[in-house]
Amino acid sequence: MTALPKVGFVSLGCPKATVDSERILTQLRAEGYLIVSSYQDADLVVVNTCGFIDAAVDESLQAIGEALRENGRVIVTGCLGARESLVRQAHPSVLAVTGPHATEEVMGHVHAHLPKPHDPYTDLIPPGGLKLTPRHYAYLKISEGCNHRCSFCIIPQLRGDLVSRPVHEVLTEAEALVRAGVKELLVISQDTSAYGVDLKYRLGFWHGRPVKTRMLELARELGGLGVWVRLHYVYPYPSMDEVIPLMAEGRILPYLDVPFQHASPAILKAMRRPAAAEDTLRRIERWREICPDLALRSTFIVGFPGETEADFELLLDFLREARLDRVGCFAYSPVQGAAANELPNPVDEAVKQERLARLMEVQAVISAEKLRRRRGTEMTVLIDAADGRRAIGRTYADAPEIDGVVHIAQGAGLKPGDLVRVKVTRSDDHDLWGKPIHA
Repeated sequence: MTALPKVGFVSLGCPKATVDSERILTQLRAEGYLIVSSYQDADLVVVNTCGFIDAAVDESLQAIGEALRENGRVIVTGCLGARESLVRQAHPSVLAVTGPHATEEVMGHVHAHLPKPHDPYTDLIPPGGLKLTPRHYAYLKISEGCNHRCSFCIIPQLRGDLVSRPVHEVLTEAEALVRAGVKELLVISQDTSAYGVDLKYRLGFWHGRPVKTRMLELARELGGLGVWVRLHYVYPYPSMDEVIPLMAEGRILPYLDVPFQHASPAILKAMRRPAAAEDTLRRIERWREICPDLALRSTFIVGFPGETEADFELLLDFLREARLDRVGCFAYSPVQGAAANELPNPVDEAVKQERLARLMEVQAVISAEKLRRRRGTEMTVLIDAADGRRAIGRTYADAPEIDGVVHIAQGAGLKPGDLVRVKVTRSDDHDLWGKPIHA
């Protein structure tokens, strides 16, 4: 049996700090860490500091220094930790710094620097946690809530404003998922491209390295884990231009899920969407110049209150020019509590359904043509299902359950989670067919 990781603990300060220490120690023991009483026996040391008066600051800085001299691997928390610059100025080699009452954050740093080995005999939770997805892919939620106030949406009423997860916490979870066998991480939130805005792109630390709480840095770090990384629900902000080169380099998948919703300026304004169709088309063009293999998916709403036939034709023109790889579409329906319910000129239900069908017909032609170009090419496919003879998988351009699939007739020996090179032999409006290329 693998030796359990050992943590030393120094607790300073008032009774409130003592309670914080108790909570951290309780969580450490609950997760199977051993608490030891000497620096020499510890794999790392947590120092819970006080910073109320100058004497307490001096005592805390001395305790951190002693732990560094005697052990070398130190996580700092507590009141003095709220003054991170002071701590790092005095002791730049500490592994991480958090403020008071930060049990989860402390545990995140412990996980990053001293992962607890999984013991199938004693651990009730498998590595990577309990998942409802297949073992080979997982969703990685990086934030809650949303700062936008789209008139058709009540997410901010239900989940509040944007709250980004600390970057070390996200990366630690991602690393645990990869260790558990996940081959594809699907990054999700209400607005993935806004990650870190609420934290003012605060600097975090992961494996002792500084990492900004921002989409660019997060994508770069995730791209170093050796698995597929797919970005969902991004807005076409200028900041996303910096992420596209990571796709061109092969660090993350050249795939973006961008919910454009519409293209008519009047409808976008009524929706309170922060985008304009002309700017979006120019941005897509720039993205494709940087990364020619980029696959774009989006969703649209037809029949929004006030949508005229001219507005709808603008949307169709946008589709024909943007030539998106994957498109989903919904007929507008009122949501209780949404501001759009008060808008004038609702669209007749029959007109909504007719426009929905017309939009999908236009997109089917575009999709069929794009997939036809795949015939005769070789692509890497992630296998989702196999029965010993046939298999079904996805390329980089296909997210699970919402995009197309690759049907593989000669799939003997393949199993879910396998990455296999496939030669594409056939296509239709949505899917590909192919056969494995045997080395």
